[in-house]
Amino acid sequence: MEISATGHLEVRITPSDVGKRVAVRRLGEPGAGPEKFTDTVGVLTSWDSGVLMITRRDGESVRIPQTSLVAGKVVPAAPARRRGPAATYPELARVAARAWRPVESERLGEWELRAAVEVGPRDGGPPPPSAPRRTGFTRRANSVLPLGDPGLPLDAALDAVRRWYGERGLPAYVQAATGAEGTQELLCAELERRGWVREVTAELWTGALAPVADRAEGAGVVLTRTADEAWLARYRRKGVSEVALRVLEGGPSRSAEAGSGAGPSVWFAAVPGAGAGEPPAAIGRCVVDGRWAGFAAVEVDPGRRRQGLATEVMAALARRALEEGASAAWLQVETDNEGGRALYRALGFAPHHAYHHYRAPEPDASAGPGRS
Repeated sequence: MEISATGHLEVRITPSDVGKRVAVRRLGEPGAGPEKFTDTVGVLTSWDSGVLMITRRDGESVRIPQTSLVAGKVVPAAPARRRGPAATYPELARVAARAWRPVESERLGEWELRAAVEVGPRDGGPPPPSAPRRTGFTRRANSVLPLGDPGLPLDAALDAVRRWYGERGLPAYVQAATGAEGTQELLCAELERRGWVREVTAELWTGALAPVADRAEGAGVVLTRTADEAWLARYRRKGVSEVALRVLEGGPSRSAEAGSGAGPSVWFAAVPGAGAGEPPAAIGRCVVDGRWAGFAAVEVDPGRRRQGLATEVMAALARRALEEGASAAWLQVETDNEGGRALYRALGFAPHHAYHHYRAPEPDASAGPGRS
């Protein structure tokens, strides 16, 4: 907190600091507990009618009456990492997007609209109201990645997003992030003001690649370029369609832009099952893209857990990624996956940022701009 030369706490932020990362101290809520003060760190997303809204690292927004402020200051946009690879959010977002490529994509300015469903001939208009709602393969492959300027005012851009997904029979989602350099706290706040609902939050973690390779031998792990039937039998998403397989194997997407080219290097790992015809005891997927290796789909037979198989899989994939020139690693983990988080922390990973999927409100429930 800011302390003046006389030793008093001072509020050194104003409404002109909206969009900056701040740290504030306020008087505690009456009856909330014994603590007299409460500290909050995050991005100041609005300061209207005497009320501050601060979005914390995890994406949660905190409403603070100006009259309760005791101290406040602007702080660096992102804390320095003490270990592991340094990266901005835009760099990691683009790497993660290339590792999970949609079947179809289109640009809206600097935003990327992504879809992964079977798209047949259509007349360009939305499906009839009676048409069933379609489901895409994962929100990551069926959401907007809003990196930069859409080239339109926000309301017009969101209208275009809803039309694009409506034509494909899909709900409209926007993927936005909080908690690191270059993340999108202001966009998240604007979406919430317009009635978009945050449905899922996960985190992207980063770490050095070599220590992962050194953690185990990985001698019994089989690496392949494709997800065969045995690998898919262990994959938790059952009934994988042709579209899902294209996303998993990193096939090129249908794009409005020419020259999309081949994607990054994709590897699948499996520890064979105990008997012939049995699904693998453990599986994993790794995408090598320049200096980055991205891990996903690390799954273990429930009956074989706590035997180090996940570490074996990741070590084998890490060694192959090192051979292809990677030096840093990333992965995505849901906030309630305590087992996975413990494993990744032990392998040297740490959270970089949180990302969220916001779903468009139904037309009759939409809150207009500026309304909460």
